[in-house]
Amino acid sequence: MPGSVNGDDHSGRGAHASRADVDPHGIQALCACHENRPDALLEILHAVQQRVGYVPPEALATIAAALNLSRAEVHGVVSYYHDFHTAPQGRHVVKLCRAEACQAVGAQALYDHICASEGIGTGGTTTDGALTVEAAYCLGNCALGPAALVDGRLVARLTRERIDAIAAGARADAPQAAE
Repeated sequence: MPGSVNGDDHSGRGAHASRADVDPHGIQALCACHENRPDALLEILHAVQQRVGYVPPEALATIAAALNLSRAEVHGVVSYYHDFHTAPQGRHVVKLCRAEACQAVGAQALYDHICASEGIGTGGTTTDGALTVEAAYCLGNCALGPAALVDGRLVARLTRERIDAIAAGARADAPQAAE
């Protein structure tokens, strides 16, 4: 498909495309694969995010036109579901559980710690693009909290030391700047 991205990163998501790689014809072709059915919107959005790494805001109008929906309807779906992203995420993604059971065993302190130590806000990505930290609300691992998904892999009984090691691993995996 035109506009798709070659290669995968460690998490199984497609590598992130530049804005120039987001080809409206490729988006239209993807919609056509779903017969331009409005009821296929979620599948189309997932496919775009899989290929590009996020759902680019400029793709919303193309998708809306192909499916005979308003741009506001498409935007509403993208903004409603937390797993759709309108900007590239880091090469590694930590989704730290912030539901009640994990909160009771220190998840909020861990979330605050990793955000402060990495210099990012809630849902933010480090400036080098190595790490995105997001909140998740119940990973179903309540007995082993605090829990997180790290690049889609469940990690239990997190401590400050373990969360620091996860962040260090993400930075160590980051491409090095040319000297």
